Amino acid sequence: MRFCNELPPMDFLRSEKMSFVQLIIPVESAHRAVTYLGELGLVQFRDLNDDKSPFQRTFVNQVKRCGEMSRKLRYFSDQINKANLAILARPTLQPDVHLEELEVQLGEHEAELLEMNANSEKLQQTYNELLEFKLVLQKAGGFLVSAQNHAGPSERELDENVYTAEDDEGNQSLLEQPELSKKAGLRFISGIICKANALRFERMLFRATRGNMLFHHAPAGEHVMDPISGEMVEKTVFVVFFSGEQAKTKIVKICDSFGANCYPVPEDMNKQKQITREVLSRLSELETTLNAGIHHRNKALSSIGCQLWRWTMMVKKEKAVYDTLNKLNFDVTKKCLVGEGWCPAFAKPQIKDALQRSTIDSNSQLGIIFHVMDATESPPTYFRTNRFTHAFQEIVDAYGVARYQEANPSVYSVITFPFLFAYDAIPCYLRAFESSLLKVECKPSEIIFE
Repeated sequence: MRFCNELPPMDFLRSEKMSFVQLIIPVESAHRAVTYLGELGLVQFRDLNDDKSPFQRTFVNQVKRCGEMSRKLRYFSDQINKANLAILARPTLQPDVHLEELEVQLGEHEAELLEMNANSEKLQQTYNELLEFKLVLQKAGGFLVSAQNHAGPSERELDENVYTAEDDEGNQSLLEQPELSKKAGLRFISGIICKANALRFERMLFRATRGNMLFHHAPAGEHVMDPISGEMVEKTVFVVFFSGEQAKTKIVKICDSFGANCYPVPEDMNKQKQITREVLSRLSELETTLNAGIHHRNKALSSIGCQLWRWTMMVKKEKAVYDTLNKLNFDVTKKCLVGEGWCPAFAKPQIKDALQRSTIDSNSQLGIIFHVMDATESPPTYFRTNRFTHAFQEIVDAYGVARYQEANPSVYSVITFPFLFAYDAIPCYLRAFESSLLKVECKPSEIIFE
């Protein structure tokens, strides 16, 4: 018997002995006490408010605030990923901020980003419209002047003859004579449409006008950003010649239903050239403005990305603290919080030291009462691990957790698993071991809040 008592303790081979404890914490030191216990990671609190919904608990407003800040941080992360910027895993050292100050900063950053995104979307939409207008001017202008370069066989025989302006007026096409085209009621609508819808668009125009129209189209030659999906798509420039107001109404409705953008193109070549020069000038100005806006936005996102990891950890920690405080029973008469939970027997001195430090740091006149109680229910299982055995402990716990005071199979699995699963499993274990070595410092604090 004496020999058995002198044996070293089974640190990793058996689950630790647990104690059921009760804590009576003053309100002014409750937040700091739970924070220190969370950093220690050796207490598992019981939920004493099972009969209450999440909205009936004491610190529900603080949890909502943390949830709103988490939403803003996720929004920042999405914006940084869309901009293809890197998020620093280890941010530069910055002075600590309180939760209230962080909430104000996140609100300001979100408002600034939303304003920049809104302005950028408006400028991008204007840029896309001008780009489409330029393509329509280039392609549709060619359709309108094509009649000028067209000559029939009978006309080619008389090329040697010289005609005056008055004699040649009768030989001009209908499109070249504005007065005659107006008398005949000939009109046209020019625009641009997605290449995938061009064929269906032409068929619908033909059926709606009963064939009383002339449809010309040509590839735009450049990819244009789709305003809905945000992707670069191929588009087709078209010109529809028709006659009559009723046909115009039908064509305009069909253009709207197919998402085609219509742009006015003058018949006069001089006006076309003048409008093209103006459009190119505005495109150059908008491109410069968009590049400056993107640079300013990326600079703001980079400054946020330097602190995003630290802010995220801070908000997660605060939310975990308030979630844990909601598990405690709030005594209104004594102005204190009563909590119950489990802790390893060897951790009692560490827990008492953490509670004493929280009392001193919060300048509380009342100390925190910590005492052990008897429990009828079975204690939870807690295995002591280190940086090497932690990864294998997680693998074993994925299959099932041993009962209280049972032997720990993860210690044997360090050797047996590679033999059971051969060489295919060794890279997985190596990665698990590397991940356990690279774990961030605040990970153990999550044990208390799970």
